[in-house]
Amino acid sequence: MEFTAQEKYEFKRLLEDLRSKTGRGTELISLYIPPEKQISDVTAQLRDEHGQAANIKSKLTRTNVQSALESVMARLRLIPKPPPNGVAIFVGAVDVGSNKTDMYSMVMEPPDPIVTYRYHCDSSFFLTPLEDMLADKKTFGLIVLDRREATIGVLRGKQVDAIKHLTSSVPGKQRKGGQSSRRFQQLRLIAIHDFYKRIGDSATEAFLQIDRKDLEGILIGGPSPTKEEFVDGEFLHHELQQKVLEALDVTYTDESGLYELVDAAQDRLQDLEVTQEKLLMRRFMKELVSEKGLASYGEKEVRENLIMGAVETLLLSEDLRKTRAKIRCPNPGCDFSEDLTRSPNSPPPENCKKCGSQLEIADEEDIIADLSRMAEDSGSSVKIISTEFEEGSQLYRAFGGIAAILRFRTSSV
Repeated sequence: MEFTAQEKYEFKRLLEDLRSKTGRGTELISLYIPPEKQISDVTAQLRDEHGQAANIKSKLTRTNVQSALESVMARLRLIPKPPPNGVAIFVGAVDVGSNKTDMYSMVMEPPDPIVTYRYHCDSSFFLTPLEDMLADKKTFGLIVLDRREATIGVLRGKQVDAIKHLTSSVPGKQRKGGQSSRRFQQLRLIAIHDFYKRIGDSATEAFLQIDRKDLEGILIGGPSPTKEEFVDGEFLHHELQQKVLEALDVTYTDESGLYELVDAAQDRLQDLEVTQEKLLMRRFMKELVSEKGLASYGEKEVRENLIMGAVETLLLSEDLRKTRAKIRCPNPGCDFSEDLTRSPNSPPPENCKKCGSQLEIADEEDIIADLSRMAEDSGSSVKIISTEFEEGSQLYRAFGGIAAILRFRTSSV
């Protein structure tokens, strides 16, 4: 599944929450059940684990582990069959401070199918399968070639798939007897051109079958000058030719060359999303100082612009850790309520200014979810900006993590 910016953020927050849970010893259970796995087989293994846990010397650890296993088995009784993507279960006694623990339990269907069954018991939850799902799953076309052979493939996320392997009939550099040097070179150039054309036709056939919006770009690898000759000769379909990102030096031109090409292009692949974010941030900075001034920042100003429908693109820092809460007075005779933004360590609400009663939080939502919903309602796009580059870090530090590029200028800038 390809994440939207909002889904990716929410999934990251979920992983952060799970990562923050720690136990005393190997008391936290992580269970990954693929969609084809029989629940009865899983339950049988957990019963065996429960029996073996009786041998744990520490009474507290033994009790916590067995309680966690009993909780998992109770959950599994409610799941006769795993959902289409399987199910992940996290249960255990987590440390809550002051020498106390609390039994934590969470059941989820992940966004991508679980591939391998896994039972894991440790002092922290095992999250690698979920972290892998968060990895980029964009699709790239791959071509590695020299004048003797070529291999065409695709990269989907971290998966490299070879599609076609071609060999050439290009003669070696040494001419046969009876041929003039000039004639031989002409025949050789014709054979090279024909081979490049076959590569281009095969790659075009393979890559045009991929949805255009999913094909992020094409990487080409090989020795010099072969790869440059292929790129400069424009042997690909014109739509695909525009998607060529880079030509890189690789040693091999068989299937192993595809993996070598991916390794060589790692920096470029990692930079693609960041590059898009950088372009948006540079546009925002430019609008800040331009005469039109189609930029806004700060929560209050951006909210007002969202309400007016003036926001083209909402820019939110992925490091934002605030909530939007509705505070109200519980006194039936008092109608006081207000919406305010709270930080994770905010003190509890004060007393009501009208009647003196202790105010309560009626509703609370992550601020990114709240602002993203407002943007969706007004037809604005949302971009959650990483802090791993200077402009993204500046959005968080200098602009409070909330900014917008506007459709038209307003007084709320």
